[in-house]
Parts: sequence; structure tokens; C-alpha cells
Amino acid sequence: MDTKRVQIRIPAALLAKIDSLAHEEKINRSQFIQNVVQLYIMEKEAQSLQDKLRVGYQIMAELNLTLAEEGNDAELLESYERQLAEAE
Repeated sequence: MDTKRVQIRIPAALLAKIDSLAHEEKINRSQFIQNVVQLYIMEKEAQSLQDKLRVGYQIMAELNLTLAEEGNDAELLESYERQLAEAE
């Protein structure tokens, strides 16, 4: 893996906690920070996906309700199927 050296400024108390946790995990400070940042990124990506799914489900719920209320509307059904296909 290609790595780059970076410099950051963090409060001394936070650095002490990082060093303590890294020591408990038996890894160095750099590896600990890499792990924490990677975990943070994974959580943000998962949250973003959940948000997109929530919006998609809300849109589909509105279409499903309209379909159920209006019955056999071919144009509405076609729109529904098109949105399903776009979601895949």
C-alpha cells in the first residue's frame, strides 16, 4: 500500500488517549489512527447509503399508495416500473 506522511495538530490530552489505546491494542500510533479514520469513513459511507435507501423507500411508498388507491392505471404502473428499474 502506498502511504504518505502527514502532519497534524491535536490536543495533548487526545494524543495521550490515542497512545494509551494504541498500546492496549499492541499497535503503533500511526496504525491506530489509520484504523480509526478507516472506521469513521466506513460509518459515514454506510450512513449515506442508509439515507439514500430511506429516500428511495419513501418515494416508492408514495407510488405504492397511489397505485393501491387508483387501481389499474397503466401510465402510473409504467412510471412505477421505470422508477424501480432506475433504482437498481
